[in-house]
Amino acid sequence: MTTPSIIVTGACGFVGFYLVRQLHQAGYSVLAVDKGLTDEARYLAKSGIAFAAVDITKEEEFDRLPKGSVSAFVNLACVQPANMPTDESDPAVYVSVNTLGIANILKYCRKSNIKKMLHTISHRNVQGLWERGEKITEESPRAIKYTGKFSLFSISESAAADIIEYYNQQHGMNCVIFRLPSVYGFGHHESFLANGKGVKTGLGVFIENAAAGKPIEVWGDPSRGRDVIYVKDVVAAIMLAIKSENAGVLGTFNIASGVALSLQEQVDSIVKVFGRKDATPQIIYKPEKQNSIDPCVYDISKAGKVFGWQPQYSFENMLVDYKAEMERGELNFLLDRKLRMVAEGASKMGSH
Repeated sequence: MTTPSIIVTGACGFVGFYLVRQLHQAGYSVLAVDKGLTDEARYLAKSGIAFAAVDITKEEEFDRLPKGSVSAFVNLACVQPANMPTDESDPAVYVSVNTLGIANILKYCRKSNIKKMLHTISHRNVQGLWERGEKITEESPRAIKYTGKFSLFSISESAAADIIEYYNQQHGMNCVIFRLPSVYGFGHHESFLANGKGVKTGLGVFIENAAAGKPIEVWGDPSRGRDVIYVKDVVAAIMLAIKSENAGVLGTFNIASGVALSLQEQVDSIVKVFGRKDATPQIIYKPEKQNSIDPCVYDISKAGKVFGWQPQYSFENMLVDYKAEMERGELNFLLDRKLRMVAEGASKMGSH
């Protein structure tokens, strides 16, 4: 195997798949790493991208990775509730992947003299701040909710972030942490697992109904909004951080849109992009029903100052690009596989 310039773990997850493709197209020598051979791995291999199967919870499996001059390591592997068979999951599963797995990656990087490492975490570690209605900065304190299905996820990811900071300070590494809100994009955000059963997301239902000219129900307060980000904007941020010389010494970065997208704005944009000209869907408001919008918004100025990143896609532009991906059909297997997994109530350890 030719020594890659960049290794990406969780490469067959949602963000990882898009990142590896973009790195390859940009001319990087990249090694895609995931737990097993999947449709995504086969697609990457057909594109000329090297692949290695490694379980990051097993330190000995890192012997399958190169020991040469790798310039950067990007980790996107994690376990999150949407991948789990039930909402009441074993804490050891979260800790083994999200905490021990990161420790193994850091040990491998140090042993292999890889100074630059980038890791993504969920925004759930500040969940307790969301209702305050103010922009959350990187300096805002953690506010983990210790109840609910996301608590173990947040605890394990926060422990990993502390271990990363230890390696930065103790061993002089240049590790970057990106905190992400909900990441939207084709083949991922249409459905998910809830307590082991397949559930369509609001986005998936809205798009489906708009395209069919069917009524769209808007639950709760339509002005309620949250910060979301498009997968290709996340990928662009990662690529800029890879090139940055000092991003790691500055800790965590919010990678988000920086604005709260309201439920009404989502519906209006979806109808505009996916709606039929001959059958405009009726919007039915049901304020008595509660929606699941988390009212969060993030300050993203730090990423702009340090490595010149700004999101390029508005929500409407994201939908236009999403629709184009769908119509090209090249990546339809992503959506087909996700829907199949959800329909079967599949449980898999996943990736960001």
